[in-house]
Amino acid sequence: MTGTVRDRRAVRVAAPPGAPRVDGGPRTTAVVGAGIAGLAAATALAERGAHVTLYEREAYLGGRVGGWHTDLFDGSTATMSRGFHAFFLQYYNLRSLLSRADPGLGALTRLPDYPLRHRDGLHDSFRRVPRTPPLSALGFVALSPSFRARDLVRMRPAAALALLDVRVPDVYERFDGVSAHAFLDRLRFPRAARHLAFEVFSRSFFADPRQLSAAEMVLMFHIYFLGSSEGLLFDVPAEPFPTALWDPLGGHLRRHGVTVRTTTPVLHVTPAGGGGYTVATRGEETRHDTVVLALDTPGLRALVARSPRLGDADWRRRIGRLRTAPPFLVSRLWLDRPVAPGRPGFLGTAGYGSLDNVSVLERWEGESRRWATRTGGSVVELHGYALPEDADPATEAARLVEQLRRVYPETRHARVLDARHEWRGDCPLFPVGGHADRPGTRAPGTGLVLAGDLVRTDLPVALMERAATSGFLAANALLQEWGVRGHPLWTVPDRGRGRLLRALAARGTD
Repeated sequence: MTGTVRDRRAVRVAAPPGAPRVDGGPRTTAVVGAGIAGLAAATALAERGAHVTLYEREAYLGGRVGGWHTDLFDGSTATMSRGFHAFFLQYYNLRSLLSRADPGLGALTRLPDYPLRHRDGLHDSFRRVPRTPPLSALGFVALSPSFRARDLVRMRPAAALALLDVRVPDVYERFDGVSAHAFLDRLRFPRAARHLAFEVFSRSFFADPRQLSAAEMVLMFHIYFLGSSEGLLFDVPAEPFPTALWDPLGGHLRRHGVTVRTTTPVLHVTPAGGGGYTVATRGEETRHDTVVLALDTPGLRALVARSPRLGDADWRRRIGRLRTAPPFLVSRLWLDRPVAPGRPGFLGTAGYGSLDNVSVLERWEGESRRWATRTGGSVVELHGYALPEDADPATEAARLVEQLRRVYPETRHARVLDARHEWRGDCPLFPVGGHADRPGTRAPGTGLVLAGDLVRTDLPVALMERAATSGFLAANALLQEWGVRGHPLWTVPDRGRGRLLRALAARGTD
């Protein structure tokens, strides 16, 4: 980890004012879901003196960034997960959450590059790209072989000027009605550069760019290129997610009095007579003053359907209309020989069928490195996003391995000693025209709030940072109801970076 200094133009979101801690008797909160959003909400509430019970159906913390033990062919134990996650420097609120248990963020390590490779032989890299806008975008174009002179001449610069002054929620009003794919067509964005740059963003939402709202992609461009000076390099955990992140944070929660109940799915939530809510698990019902629903999209839809007295009819219909992105596949392979020494820890790919990226875990993760050192092999992880709903997981896993052998030819002769495959379809979809219908933090009634990356925050955040931010916002909403001071937040700049860029953007709307 290389420090926690923020972009000097980062925006501080002030906390709601109030008393320093809960006073006048205990306040109890049930946080349903122990992913990033639920962990942030539980942390923020417990640190202000609330009595928090954290319910999680799985045996581990971290949600979609969690991990669990699996026994390998050789009798050793490894930690499996749902795949690679990049911890960008712009993730101010997520990094603040992690720093509660790891003040120096020593559990994170910086990867030296974010390389992208196309089947046609084009390579892009962010290592030498300047971090300060607008030099970041100009430098990427100048250094990238994906941008050829004749392609740049064909582009429509006037249509691209809107990227220079991205604001939330204005970006949704302007671009939510068009797909990311159509927006790039409108710009006449070069095909090769599209595959190697913009579609990396859209597919990080596990969505086909034809389904994804252009507003989300434009916002991502702002967060990483023209709104922030943090750049596109990132940290990764130096050990598996539980060891590096969630076990330490779980200890922090317990020291603040949080009751952590894993392997405890919530069956339904019911408003209680006299105020508060009854949370039902298998064989038990517990009353809490307030509830945070921090679930993934299928989990939230199902729990609300089983809790007919929650919210009002309109809110319940909006929850029911939430959609999930197409399924994705993560394949982790334990190979009998190493990949070539020069292979990067992470490589984004395009043009290789369904293969979206390749990770060589021993390049940064201690557990995998120890296994590779002991056996002389490699631990390789493959991601395939936005796969067909009716695809056969075994067939898709075989295709990923076939594509790996094209990307890294030395693996053609490697024997797969063991493998694990995770086929999932529970990430939120941000479809064209869907933003206005997306629920916000506050639910109808008192003491019920939502958190998660599916929640509309109206702040310039995305992915894991949106989850963490929403968790803090949910906690702040409850603390405000109690007259207790909330937690300040940070985001990348919430508008175009500088007067010149904003003036140019205004010319594009004249």
